[in-house]
Parts: sequence; structure tokens; C-alpha cells
Amino acid sequence: MRSRASIGPGGACVATNEQIRIGVGAGFADDRVAPARDLAERGQLDYLVFECLAERTIARETLTRLSHPDLGYTPNLIDRLAAVLPVCVARGTRIVTNMGAANPRQARLAVRQWCQANQVSLGPIGVVEGDDVLAVLRAHPELRLMECGTPVEALLPDVVAANAYLGAAPLADALGQGAAMVITGRVADPALFVACMMDGLGWRYDDYPLIGAGTFAGHLLECGAQVSGGCFADPGVKEVPDLAHVGMPYVDVHRDGRMELGKVDGTGGRLDAATCTEQALYEIHDPHAYVTADCVLDIAQARFEEIGRDRVAVSGVRARPRTDSYKVSVGYRAGWMGEGEIAYAGPNAFARARLAGEIVKLRLQEAAHVFEDLRVDLIGHTALHGEHGQAQGAYEVRLRVCGRSLHKEAARAVGVEVKTLNLNGPAGSGGSASTLREVIGVKSVLMPRHWVHPHVTMERL
Repeated sequence: MRSRASIGPGGACVATNEQIRIGVGAGFADDRVAPARDLAERGQLDYLVFECLAERTIARETLTRLSHPDLGYTPNLIDRLAAVLPVCVARGTRIVTNMGAANPRQARLAVRQWCQANQVSLGPIGVVEGDDVLAVLRAHPELRLMECGTPVEALLPDVVAANAYLGAAPLADALGQGAAMVITGRVADPALFVACMMDGLGWRYDDYPLIGAGTFAGHLLECGAQVSGGCFADPGVKEVPDLAHVGMPYVDVHRDGRMELGKVDGTGGRLDAATCTEQALYEIHDPHAYVTADCVLDIAQARFEEIGRDRVAVSGVRARPRTDSYKVSVGYRAGWMGEGEIAYAGPNAFARARLAGEIVKLRLQEAAHVFEDLRVDLIGHTALHGEHGQAQGAYEVRLRVCGRSLHKEAARAVGVEVKTLNLNGPAGSGGSASTLREVIGVKSVLMPRHWVHPHVTMERL
């Protein structure tokens, strides 16, 4: 299973593998660390991928970088990598991650400093950049927002970040130049995995049957334990053993595109046709045309065959050529969010909590605060289904009032008014809490590919 490659003319990686194994170490920024370490130690991996960027993450890290130029990468980068780097170096496992977020070069420096301090002999680190297209966006205010069709021009005064979802090619280039680790910012999630397949198996970027198969495998793995039983679990309906120790999945990929998903023996969770089917449908709007940076994926005929315990073969995927544009995530300042919570218990708790919510709304209105959105929820009863979910006989109710406003003081007033309920009634309250935070909104545009210029910088040791 161990990856075998040689460095060809110009530093390009020439793959000689018939099969590689790619594991996933994280499916989001706050994922558990221990399962990644277990997979790195016992999974016999060729590549380990950490996917840690959500839609708003990179905009928030851009703001961090503007005030702290030495930051802007995923905050727990070092804690996460420190758990796996020694074993990955010892076993020759290469790492690919988007934890560079808004500052991948500084992320590389932080990793290198940790390696030097801990005497870990990691090879060259490649950085992929070019996803930051804020300057291009500002130069083209005529681009239209995908959500509503209006020109992006109206948002530009509040825009803080614009990042294109890059594809696999520049990451594969970095691996081909001999990178032991590749750090990038915004890329399409499956592209992190496709790049490993291109490098390890010598796949061409225009071989769409293979790129499509790899993209689907990346889609199945990108959320980590979600495919090995995590979000699948539902007690009494869909049982998952030892969920507290659910294991991270991996995929074995053959040169001809055949692939099987699995997880390390002895770890918790389950990986079968049912868990794969649920993850396959995650975020998919049209199974015939799932548009990614690397291809237009068609999973309508995808098949999952259980070939052993926690072992599933994947087939039947098709793909069409990628489009001539990149999706660009546009982060912008969208005002402030104020939130307050307080609990009521005992007889008539539901009525007292509802009265408390009405009091807060009235006082905010009388103070002439303006909100784009103001919600009053009785958690566990009306938060999801409104008045249809109310339960008059409830013994415990938690009131949540949340307001979004362009004005910071209006948002702050929400939590203030909720806290005043402690002594001003109704009776029987406790456990109040409040928060105030700036809101980063996210919208999207399509940008012509030839306006975006991904590039690789290699560290020379």
C-alpha cells in the first residue's frame, strides 16, 4: 500500500503506484484530534487529508490576518498537526490540508518552527495560493450574486474577503514537486483528495472518468466521521456501535479508478452502504450535475457494495468536463448578532417563558431598536416549528431571544433586556446568558477561470 514515486525531470513526481490509501484526519475545524492520530498510526496511509474550512471561516481569518499579520490560519493548526506529524514522518505519510485559511505562508512558517523545536524532520512544505480574488472582485462589480442575481457592487463597501474554490491541479503540482506537506486556503473540499490521486496514481486532469470517481470519493470522505456513522446515528432507529470512539475513514484507490472505503479495525462507528448513501446525498442539489472545481459530477447511478465489515466498494460514478468558471465565496460584514437566554422551570413554565419573550420584544420596540431579524424561541417547543410545536404542560423551558441588526447597540440590547428578567419577572427564572458578535455574511459569485491564477511556492530545505 505504501506510496512509491520518483522525482522526474524538473522536480515532477512520476507515480509508480497501482494503489494508494488516503485517510481523512478532520472534517471541520473543531473535529476531534485522537481519531486522526489513531488513523495515522494504524491506517497504513500514503496521504492524510485535513479539511477544516467552512463557508465563513476564511472571511473571519482574513479579518484576523488584517489585525495580526502573523495569524489568519486555522487557530488549532499546530495542536492538530503535532498529534500526527511524528508518526507521519516516520511512515512516509504525506499531508494535504486547507488549514492555511487566509494565510497559508504563515501557516507553513508555524509548522516549520514547531518541527525545528521538536526535532521532527519533515520534508519540503508546499503552499498553494491564488484563491484570494478580492482585488479581482472589486475590479468587476458587474458580477452577479448567485443567490439573488443582483450585482455584487452593492456589497463591495462591506466585503472583507473573496476566495475562489480552487481545484486539485495546483495541489497535485505541489505534491509532484516533492512536498511532504501541502498547505492551502480555499479549495473545493473533494479537490484535496483528488490531488493525492493525481499525484500517487499518475492521473491526468482531463481524464474525467477518473477525476469524477476521485471527486466522489473525496465527497464521501470530506466530512470525516460523518460517513463512518457520526451523523448517521439515531438510537433505536439506526444503531451505531461505540459512537464515543467513532473512527475516521480512509479510501483505497486503484490506478484504474476502482475504490473501496474502510476504517481501522477496532474503532467505533459503522461504514456500510447505508452510511455511504446518506453522505453521498449531503449538500447535493442535483445528483446528475454536482458542479465542482474539477468536474461536473453525476452520481445518479452510483453503487455501494459491502465487501466486508466496514468495507464498501464504490462504482457507477460519471463526470462531465469542468465548467469555465470558479465559484467564489464572498464574505462581508452583515451587522451584529445579539442573543440572550434564560430558563424557566416548574408549573406553568411555558406560559411564563412566553410572557418573558413578549416583554423583551415590547421593550426593544419601545427603545426604537431596528432589527433585520428578531426571533423569540422557546427551545424544545417553538424554536423549529413555531406555535405548532408548543407544549403548554412543559415543566422546563429555555427562552432564547436573538436579534440581527446593522447597529451594534441594538444587538447588545437584546442580551441586556433578557438579563433584566432575572428580577423584573416573570417568576421562576435562572441561568441567564448573553452574547454579542459581529456577523460575517456569505454570498457567492461565478468568476471566469482565466481571471484566477493559482500558484505553488515550494520550501527549499
